[in-house]
Amino acid sequence: MDDIKYIFVTGGVSSSLGKGIIAASLGKLLQARGFRVTIQKLDPYINVDPGTLNPYEHGECYVTGDGAETDLDLGHYERFLNQPTSQANNVTTGRIYQSVIEKERRGEFLGKTVQVVPHITNEIKQRIQILGKTGDYDIIITEIGGTVGDIESLPYIEAVRQMKWEFGDDNVLVIHLTFIPYLSAAGELKTKPTQHSVKTLMESGIRADILVCRTEHELSDELKTKLALFCNVRKEAVIQSIDASTIYDVPNMMLDEGLDTVTLRKLKLNADKEPDLTRWNHFLSRHKNPKAEVRVGLIGKYVELQDSYKSILEAFIHAGAENEVKVNLEFIHSEHINARTIGSKLSKLDGILVAPGFGERGIDGKMAAVKYARTHNLPFLGICLGMQLAVIEFARNVLKLKEANSTEMNPQTEHPVVNLMENQKNIHALGGTMRLGSWACQLKKDSLAYQIYQSEEIEERHRHRYEFNNEYLEQFEASGMIATGKNPDSNLTEIIEIPSHPWFMGVQFHPEYKSTVANPHPLFVGFVKAVHEHRIKRKTKS
Repeated sequence: MDDIKYIFVTGGVSSSLGKGIIAASLGKLLQARGFRVTIQKLDPYINVDPGTLNPYEHGECYVTGDGAETDLDLGHYERFLNQPTSQANNVTTGRIYQSVIEKERRGEFLGKTVQVVPHITNEIKQRIQILGKTGDYDIIITEIGGTVGDIESLPYIEAVRQMKWEFGDDNVLVIHLTFIPYLSAAGELKTKPTQHSVKTLMESGIRADILVCRTEHELSDELKTKLALFCNVRKEAVIQSIDASTIYDVPNMMLDEGLDTVTLRKLKLNADKEPDLTRWNHFLSRHKNPKAEVRVGLIGKYVELQDSYKSILEAFIHAGAENEVKVNLEFIHSEHINARTIGSKLSKLDGILVAPGFGERGIDGKMAAVKYARTHNLPFLGICLGMQLAVIEFARNVLKLKEANSTEMNPQTEHPVVNLMENQKNIHALGGTMRLGSWACQLKKDSLAYQIYQSEEIEERHRHRYEFNNEYLEQFEASGMIATGKNPDSNLTEIIEIPSHPWFMGVQFHPEYKSTVANPHPLFVGFVKAVHEHRIKRKTKS
């Protein structure tokens, strides 16, 4: 096993308890002690990846540098650890079964009957260990999606049981995250759901090494003793995870509870060195003690579920802390913006971000927001579809190409200022076929983008099929919208700006994917700075 240590994080009682945040927080603490750590997610759904899922189903689809469409928890892993993830960090049941079936079709099982045990479980174990075989890590943390007892999760739980048997307790550790409900009528916390969850896990052959207990109220010493006794763990391995004001508090909370210390002792690793969280706590201090506030409108069509824009929300937190400004995001549904409502919805904003998305629902509202930002000199950032709509709005209202559109919305448009990329035209399958992952972008030296990045060439992550139609570029630039960033190989327009505007930028890529606590994304930092300056000017005038 080459001395690799494996930690598994399972969940019980309820979904949405925050397994990803606990995994990321533990990873941060271990990393801060000097260990090389990475985190992966095993998702029990049968989709091959979340690329074709509606954001209402599973939140945003996070994209890695190598072009994998993955679960949003990988965003948390990157934001906490400040290191990139890859295709190997996210595994789904769909991908597992697809791989096993392809092997069966090639005859690799030599005529054997293909079964969940051993063939599916072997495939799962192999995927879990891929990252360990690179030699880059000391510890692999694996978050198992879903809740113990779910039919979908059983093969993953069985794979963990086998690894614990094969490699031993010193090398494989199981953390069980559970929920301690508070019954207001009785005025007490109840441990029975956790006891049943641990029992269900034991019925699958796994004894939890550590219990992390989500709770809205402090766990008493007596209650911790009871949990330890009935759940068959040491008392110091019962860890309280009380509700926090921000997810970025959780590493410090887990440090106070001793989660990292207990973990290292159980894995027989040196726990003497204290974690260095100086940089993390500097960020936290700036985040919690802002010197000013701004109001930014996030215009989208999935605003009912904020996880649909998770990376954007977190990027604003990072950029806000960097500027010592609290960014108050106002979620505005693009379908609710029209000529009658636009003034009341947008007039009090200090800046506008038009979010990414697919399809024509809600685009009129997004376009109206773009026009409002452009004509009212309001700082504007458009991401992916947000950039494309900025292009269409400019074409219609400045270039007077009234029928200008994207061929995504109107394949027969007279002026396709946004068009399907050439290499997408013969693709019919939807999953994993877009322009994905990290691509280079060359910046013009006299541009706002260059001023922000301080570099002539950058790399950003993409997820799109449509692009700015360069046949119209000359018209756009003659009228004041400039392409300031282009892919050096394909000449794809990546960034558009309006130099006469105080701060107006659209980007074809997704800058939010690369923002971390340690390295806030420069575009968001620049945007928040501009928004703050605009607010100051407006207050001075009034």
